Amino acid sequence: MKNHLQTAADLIQKKFNAELSSFRGHITLLIEKESILEACQILQDDFSFEVLVDETVVDYWRRKEPRFQIVYQLHSRQHDERIFLRTTISEDDPNTSSIVSIYPNANWYEREIWDLFGIRFEGHPDLRRLLLPKGWEGHPLRKDVPIKVEETRFTFNNDELDRGKPRAERNEG
Repeated sequence: MKNHLQTAADLIQKKFNAELSSFRGHITLLIEKESILEACQILQDDFSFEVLVDETVVDYWRRKEPRFQIVYQLHSRQHDERIFLRTTISEDDPNTSSIVSIYPNANWYEREIWDLFGIRFEGHPDLRRLLLPKGWEGHPLRKDVPIKVEETRFTFNNDELDRGKPRAERNEG
């Protein structure tokens, strides 16, 4: 591991009592959600992690709490290094602080996470649906949402599939 990345990881680990893990040279720090803003600010200001590459969610449904983890992938162009931050989110209180004030492109990532997983970001300037229509109820990427499967249409089952559909009749002429 490069010295710059190790120094950054050590500081975040000590300051926030973070759990450090490494896999194939990628450093991941698991920190409390209350510390995410300050950790991101330190990594940007003191260690040049100026790019938020990705912000996403992992849903660990059917596992004991906490159900969700938000994953932040930061990149330092100056040092050509990446660091991952993870924070846990409870199903009972699905919210955390927005990092839009530090990384403006988090706006779209956090809106997508809200839309698809239902995790609220406090301090977000415009938290509204991004991908789904306004009237949509629920958050479809949660693993507890039932999967709706529609049978694939072939010539042999075409009429059978059409029978149950509420739509206009086919005009054969």
